[in-house]
Amino acid sequence: MPVDWYNGGMEHTTLHLLYSRFIYKFLWDIGEVPKDLGPEPYKKRTSHGMILGEGGEKMSKSKGNVINPDEVVKQYGADALRVYEMFMGPFDQAIAWDTKSLGGSKKFLERVWRLKLKMTTASCHPEPAGEGSQKNETLRLTPQGDGCASMEKLLHKTIKKVSEDIEAMKFNTAISALMILVNEMEKEKEIAGDIMEKFLLILAPFAPHLAEELWQGLGHSESIFLEKWPKYDINLINDEKINLIIQINGKARGGLEVVRDMAEQEAVGLVKKDQKISKWLANKEIKKTIFVKNKLINFVI
Repeated sequence: MPVDWYNGGMEHTTLHLLYSRFIYKFLWDIGEVPKDLGPEPYKKRTSHGMILGEGGEKMSKSKGNVINPDEVVKQYGADALRVYEMFMGPFDQAIAWDTKSLGGSKKFLERVWRLKLKMTTASCHPEPAGEGSQKNETLRLTPQGDGCASMEKLLHKTIKKVSEDIEAMKFNTAISALMILVNEMEKEKEIAGDIMEKFLLILAPFAPHLAEELWQGLGHSESIFLEKWPKYDINLINDEKINLIIQINGKARGGLEVVRDMAEQEAVGLVKKDQKISKWLANKEIKKTIFVKNKLINFVI
């Protein structure tokens, strides 16, 4: 105690809160709960919305509008059902079932499956390898795009979006971002292996069976769920550039164009590589570095 996260259905909120929260708070008030546990039984509480029948009414056997998940899985597949349930609307809202939309989720997964025809062992960031190695393959991409550069930029934006949306339980918008990425991937002649791998990692929570199958198709022997969650590169997702003023002992000596919100260590590294500015630091001891994000760097020498 306290529990990290309590999630319950909206139709059970009253009784669930009675025994899980208010009884706990009563015990807290009379001193039966250790003070170090705090007055709340859980750190976070959410209530998921109810899935209604196709007519917008609550499902019941008497109305004959109950959706049998076993039949849905048999016709559309477990992943399609999983994706549809998370894509149909906000997590905490009641939403009516729509079989046509379920078909749309299945078609999305079929498009993902067809991407395997474009998968290649080539990499956008090939490692040094011996002659004839697969890692030295030339990656062919459609001429109308920027190739790996444009795909990487969108991929990392998607990683950021999906990561944040999962934490915020905005599963529908996370899946929407994945769909946008797939639209662009379909335009490519070939998809680099490292691009496909990261895409599958962020798809896996929503379509685990499909992601696992395609993961194995890339030559992996261990489960995709043993892999670490991918991290996004801030430099790839930030399109906006700013002019960073460079000062030496408080006097402006130039400027450097960098991406917005660049970290101090990276910005200082770029300054030291810039010939026009680095000459002011040559053979000088830097006693202090003052960094104001998106504004300036002042070297005290």
